[in-house]
Amino acid sequence: MLSDLLAPGAVLSSLKVNSKKQAIQELAEKAAELTGLPEREIFETLLQRERLGSTGVGNGIAIPHGKLPKIGRLFGLFARLDRPIDFDSLDSEPVDLVFLLLAPEAAGADHLKALARVARVLRDPQTAAKLRATRDATALHALLTQTTEKAA
Repeated sequence: MLSDLLAPGAVLSSLKVNSKKQAIQELAEKAAELTGLPEREIFETLLQRERLGSTGVGNGIAIPHGKLPKIGRLFGLFARLDRPIDFDSLDSEPVDLVFLLLAPEAAGADHLKALARVARVLRDPQTAAKLRATRDATALHALLTQTTEKAA
C-alpha cells in the first residue's frame, strides 16, 4: 500500500512549474519541510539520480527518487502538475504526475519494492485518469492510498 509512504500532507494538487529542474526543486523544498532534512541535500540527491537516467517512466509519469543517509524511513510525496512539462521521459511524452520517493541509504530491497509499488499504481490507466481529473489534495491522497488497498 502507498498509505505507508504518503502522508495526507504530502500531496501537491496543482504544482506550477516550467521545467524538470524547477519541479525537482519544488519537490525538494516540500520534502525538506515535511522531513526536516536539508532541502539542498534532497535536491542534490535527486539531481544526481537524474544524471544517471531520467526517472520519467512514460505515460506522463515521473518517479524521481534517491537515498539519503539521514532519513529514517521511506518517504513519498505526490504532485499533480498544473500543466505537463518535458522530463526527458523514456517515451518522450511530457509529465504531469510526479511521485517523489526518498529512502534511507540502507533500504536496499525495500526501496526497490516501494518504487515498483508506486509505478504499478500510477501506471494503472484508470487511476492515472482519476488523478489527472482531480484538483483536490485530499481526494488525490485517497485515490493513491485506497487504490493500492484494492489491488493488494
